[in-house]
Amino acid sequence: MPDTTATARSAQRPLAAPGHTGVDYEQRVDFDRLRSYRLSRAKQALRATDCGAFLLFDFYNIRYTTQTWIGGALGDKMTRYALLTRDGEPTLWDFGSAARHHQLYSPWLAPSACRAGMLGLRGAIAPEAGLMEAAVREIKGMLVAAGVADAPVAVDIVEPPFLFELQRQGIHVVDAQQLMLDARQIKSPDEIMLLTQAAAMVDGVYQDIVEALKPGVRENEIVALANKRLYEMGSDQVEAINAVSGERCNPHPHNFSDRLIRPGDQAFFDIIQSYNGYRTCYYRTFGVGSSTASQRDAYTRAREWMDAAIALVKPGVGTDEIAGVWPRAQEFGFADEMAAFGLQFGHGIGLGLHERPIISRLNSIENPIELQTGMVFALETYCPASDGYSAARIEEE
Repeated sequence: MPDTTATARSAQRPLAAPGHTGVDYEQRVDFDRLRSYRLSRAKQALRATDCGAFLLFDFYNIRYTTQTWIGGALGDKMTRYALLTRDGEPTLWDFGSAARHHQLYSPWLAPSACRAGMLGLRGAIAPEAGLMEAAVREIKGMLVAAGVADAPVAVDIVEPPFLFELQRQGIHVVDAQQLMLDARQIKSPDEIMLLTQAAAMVDGVYQDIVEALKPGVRENEIVALANKRLYEMGSDQVEAINAVSGERCNPHPHNFSDRLIRPGDQAFFDIIQSYNGYRTCYYRTFGVGSSTASQRDAYTRAREWMDAAIALVKPGVGTDEIAGVWPRAQEFGFADEMAAFGLQFGHGIGLGLHERPIISRLNSIENPIELQTGMVFALETYCPASDGYSAARIEEE
């Protein structure tokens, strides 16, 4: 009998990473379908609770439910917020003229659902100005109109003065972040394609880094190169570039400096950026000109730990099983798992850099999560070299 399993496996195609242009001759990202999927997931999460509404300040949750975005300089100032009631459509309060822009260019939102809002720019306008009081009064009126005024309101992240004002006006607040993270963890085919397109951009930047990486170049020059190339290719946000070389590799500082790269350095980089909101996060390690046996051994062990983890990835596997194949903190020079957190590590990736599942010996051994079809995540390993200062860092999405 023919091996039908092998035949089916051979027929599988790799995840598509098409160009960014809309075309008529290939099926690419369907943004209407993407918007519908994300909002439906949020609504399902809300309706599975006894809450009357989600009140969202996390700008990843806002993008997920309203399909809107403005730059990080304003997106993280706790000024934008969205309300989603059980049987209603989302209402968005945005920064000044951005609301007018959404009315013109975001037709999936009713014009009346795009409102100018201002709460204080993370305290720069004091609560005594009354902006928060007025905003809560408006929200409370909308809850009454929606028939859910007596139900709890789930809030994801919030400034303390706004939380106090909600409570002062009689609104019972519960946590929305857990519910929204659950909703966001299963990615649609359109989300997966955007993640793959974003990763293809980073593949190209790593080739640029290989060609530029030589003695005398500074870490920050590599960071500048990566930022330039990513924005040229269509990135909407370069969140961070880690550039770590030489003696800075161990311990891992999670940043970059102006250090001059030298012959024989081991150097690793992490490129965190987003295309249409969907992020990348993966490390690559290089030897500059030459490498030592100690450096090569560190890379080999980091690769072996990575491959052992990847071999386990399939639906139904627990995150404790993946974390279990990674070394304990004490085996690579740390006192405990808290001190080593983020080195042998996995994290969901999507609109946010750190989504579900989070995979680590710190949390996964005792509190595992079962892997499901549609999850997208990155796995990271780190191995210090025996020379005491070099290290290898590998990450795969």
